[in-house]
Amino acid sequence: MKIMKKISLVLLMIIAFSITLQAKKNKDNQLSKKEKKRGWVLLFDGESLENFKGYNKQSVPAKWIIEDSSIKFDASKKEGGGDIITKNKYENFELTLEWKISEGGNSGIFILGQEVAGDPIYKTAPEMQVLDNERHPDAKKGKNGNRKAGSLYDLIPANPQNAKPAGEWNKIVIKVDNGKVTHFQNGKKVVEYEPWSDAWKVMVKDSKFKDWQGFVNLAKKGHIGLQDHGDDVWYKNIKIKEL
Repeated sequence: MKIMKKISLVLLMIIAFSITLQAKKNKDNQLSKKEKKRGWVLLFDGESLENFKGYNKQSVPAKWIIEDSSIKFDASKKEGGGDIITKNKYENFELTLEWKISEGGNSGIFILGQEVAGDPIYKTAPEMQVLDNERHPDAKKGKNGNRKAGSLYDLIPANPQNAKPAGEWNKIVIKVDNGKVTHFQNGKKVVEYEPWSDAWKVMVKDSKFKDWQGFVNLAKKGHIGLQDHGDDVWYKNIKIKEL
């Protein structure tokens, strides 16, 4: 009888653990009542890519798939690459999402992007770097770590450098509010800049972006984009609140 009771207890613990895991999983890609009241909107519900399209394309490229309630760029597919962007444009907003990168992987999150025929999105859109800092060679390039995860790519390094290792989820917030952009990564403010200021123009003038007028003089309103850099990457819990 004691053995049966122990077995029953173990089974109950296993069931309870499974229910807890499922409950946690079900919380992904959802809005709480409080978030809805505050004006948050889901850009990805875990099942559909209806809020996205390919950059300079009408539909989402085939390499972008849904896997385990996440948006994944599947590098194993032979065709159908390219960046994806939100169908809508945003001006002042708070964007939050989670990302994880494959070993040695590279990707990025663009803001204020414009669709320009013949040009890539990065010529008009600042990029928050997504990277495996431990393995990707880009982490050692640039200046003072300004190509590491969380950084304003090739311009301002994330400080602190607090990205988690490849395969682990990182939570980020990008806030654009009346002329100021702030990056938060895993609960810490890591980057801040003013893209329409004189300081911005001076910084960009001393960078590889200096000849890209769409980057020097950024639009005030644009698309949010996720980068195809040829490596597996996952995104989930993509939410936005317009300010």
